[in-house]
Amino acid sequence: MEIRRFSVIGAGQMGSGIAQVAAQAGMEVVMHDLEEERVQRGLRGIEKNLKRSVDKGRIAEEEMTQVLNRIRTTTDLKEAAEHADIVVEAVVENMSVKQEVFRKLDEWCPEHAILASNTSSLPITEIAAVTKRPEKVIGMHFMNPVPVMKLVEVIRGLATADEVYAEVEALARRMGKTPVEVKDFPGFVSNRVLMPMINEAIYAVYEGVATPEAVDEVMKLGMNHPMGPLTLADFIGLDTCLYIMETLYEGFGDPKYRPCPLLRKYVKAGWLGRKTGRGFYVYDS
Repeated sequence: MEIRRFSVIGAGQMGSGIAQVAAQAGMEVVMHDLEEERVQRGLRGIEKNLKRSVDKGRIAEEEMTQVLNRIRTTTDLKEAAEHADIVVEAVVENMSVKQEVFRKLDEWCPEHAILASNTSSLPITEIAAVTKRPEKVIGMHFMNPVPVMKLVEVIRGLATADEVYAEVEALARRMGKTPVEVKDFPGFVSNRVLMPMINEAIYAVYEGVATPEAVDEVMKLGMNHPMGPLTLADFIGLDTCLYIMETLYEGFGDPKYRPCPLLRKYVKAGWLGRKTGRGFYVYDS
């Protein structure tokens, strides 16, 4: 099957980034969110990214116009689903919310359509179980920021068909990404390795070993990381970090995945990182 019609559910930072790279790959894209303001904000973000690429000479202004013309927005989930060859869900990282979206997609999408989730840690098998097409359900975990980062973790659920995996792998390459096959375990590979490192960095602050600035400096200068783990946590969102750690802790039952109490405290305080103006660092509004 040639994938021509690409739908994205969720127009936030991840969803809009996925919509952008799909449109740049030549597909007709429908980007959905619950409210008109959200989809318009997502569209403005795409336009801003493309304009930056034009200003830097990476793409021509004509290409930017063509890409934007391939993206349509809607607040009607059925409209986003009914003509899609593939739908990528990029809504909040919550199992019950995702399952409800997949139930509706399963009902409204064409029979041939592939249903993919951009989940960063939740089991694809469990998401697929609420549909009548578990063989066509798969994980496509893009990295943030999507237009820049090359990796896509492609996660097979228990029932995912080989031909569906092959189609999604080819699609990721068509979108300029490098697909890596990963089995369906909590956190997959990226977050199973990354989040405990971030959590341990938070413990170092919690236990008074060093300040956030010092922890980040050690990891940047000593380990050659482009960004310190606490700066990265603020960028990801501390609520997201906590949710993924809880998913790992619940999924494996291993105390090494126990979220740091300081992480819980910051999330309860509403200090979620860049998006709220305060996390381990304070940001200008």
